[in-house]
Amino acid sequence: MKEYIITNQTGRLDKVISELDSSISRSRAKNLIDDQHLKVNGEPVKPKYQVKSGDKIQVDSVQPTPISLEPENIPLDIVYEDDDVIVVNKPQGMVVHPSPGHPDHTLVNALLYHSPLSTINGEFRPGIVHRIDKDTSGLLMVAKNDKAHQFLSQQLKAQKNLRKYVALVHGRIKEDSGVVNAPIGRSPKDRKKQAVVSDGRSAVTHFEVLERFADYTLVACRLETGRTHQIRVHMKYIGHPIVGDPLYGPRKTIRGNGQFLHAQELGFEHPRTHQLMIFSAPLPPIFEQTLNNLRLNNALGS
Repeated sequence: MKEYIITNQTGRLDKVISELDSSISRSRAKNLIDDQHLKVNGEPVKPKYQVKSGDKIQVDSVQPTPISLEPENIPLDIVYEDDDVIVVNKPQGMVVHPSPGHPDHTLVNALLYHSPLSTINGEFRPGIVHRIDKDTSGLLMVAKNDKAHQFLSQQLKAQKNLRKYVALVHGRIKEDSGVVNAPIGRSPKDRKKQAVVSDGRSAVTHFEVLERFADYTLVACRLETGRTHQIRVHMKYIGHPIVGDPLYGPRKTIRGNGQFLHAQELGFEHPRTHQLMIFSAPLPPIFEQTLNNLRLNNALGS
């Protein structure tokens, strides 16, 4: 057990402990508090507890759950498959590959049960050529062997793939189309977030308005680059954060299963046949229903 006596630190408990102990992230601290492995003055508290001078914080020595790469029989929505590639339609709420916060029940666990995968992308990301966020739905290409993986990865690096998303954003975008060209890197204010920063990596997002509502806009976004959280960060940057986004959006929003962002179209040159292949996936039911509700409200308000 570790103990810390608070002298001049203030703020939420999960934030303070992550600052006191660099080995404990804020999300890890929250999990420890929720599981009552982190207490204040011997008593269980909430992550939002406001730390005071003189508080004694006690942290149990708990080993994180080991990451599992066991194949799991989880249903997959496979759009296309051959000896080299799989195109899968990932549902909202599914993490792509195992990590300390998500040791199992991931897309990779499901894919391993279904098929052999490439091995060149690290121990915990077999087959994964590119990722989408946990609460983003839609299409991913997966490599079944190393040769296919190398070919697909080179296409991504050369920006030759088609990756088109549909997003519902806050506010009415006046322009019919536009380009956001703004570098992205880790936020200096919150290490869990990405942000537009001067020394970030080049990031370019093309957008086109599909439909306007009273307070929202439906847009298609095409990625030229593929930075972490790119569309989410860029849309916030231009003043139109994605609806339902818990990280970059406002608190007052339409509730769903996370951000209303769907990887609708995916195109690539096949690694063996060199044929251009383009796939599409329908919007999730909750996304479609939300659009129908907005259309109804528009009609009633007109």
